[in-house]
Amino acid sequence: MSSLLEVRDLRAGYDAGEVLHGIRLAVDAGGVTVLLGANGAGKTTTLRAISGMLPVAGKIYFDGSRIDGRPTEEIARIGIAHVPDGRGTFLELSVEENLRIGAYLRRDRSVAADRERVFGYFPALRSRLNQQAGTLSGGEQQMLAIARALMSCPKLLLLDEPSFGLAPLVVREIFGLLRRMRAEAGAGILLVEQNVTLALALADRAYLLEAGRIIVAGSADDVARGEKIRRSYLGY
Repeated sequence: MSSLLEVRDLRAGYDAGEVLHGIRLAVDAGGVTVLLGANGAGKTTTLRAISGMLPVAGKIYFDGSRIDGRPTEEIARIGIAHVPDGRGTFLELSVEENLRIGAYLRRDRSVAADRERVFGYFPALRSRLNQQAGTLSGGEQQMLAIARALMSCPKLLLLDEPSFGLAPLVVREIFGLLRRMRAEAGAGILLVEQNVTLALALADRAYLLEAGRIIVAGSADDVARGEKIRRSYLGY
């Protein structure tokens, strides 16, 4: 697999100061990379920086082209979809309206076919097309957030804590769907996730972020076997 996304010496932050201190990471085409770390380590900032929501220093390459400094809408248009923490659904709009928003940058005519493909992943959404998103369960809202992102036909999906606040059975269902989407759609995934066991089982590559710096990097299997991950996150 070739690198779909490559981040080199990325620095980013907010008014209060720099959060990321020169991190490097990559996502393979059709692969899953997981970014692990404690709260405040800089995981969400990394996704925001890649999707153009923050000013950055360093270099970000996507599909062979440099994209750092480009506006968020342009980054979305070239094939990067971001599902933020907290799900990011438009709660006052219907399920159908949320899906339409996901496809608003598209100019092709296959939107209807892609909506059917999305329903194949999330069949519960079909029967709730006219339902207000804010009335869905937490798991259904997360599914809608991912479905909306898929409606843009992304080459890369940025997922921020998709399991947050969900029941274990729902979490396993969502991770099963991510595994299926990876196999069928071929999109790369950069995943931020606190459920380390499920995340590493899904991923090819893993990074551990601590205080804005990558301190562990490697294959997901190697990282899972590493002492730092085992003791701090897996409990053995």
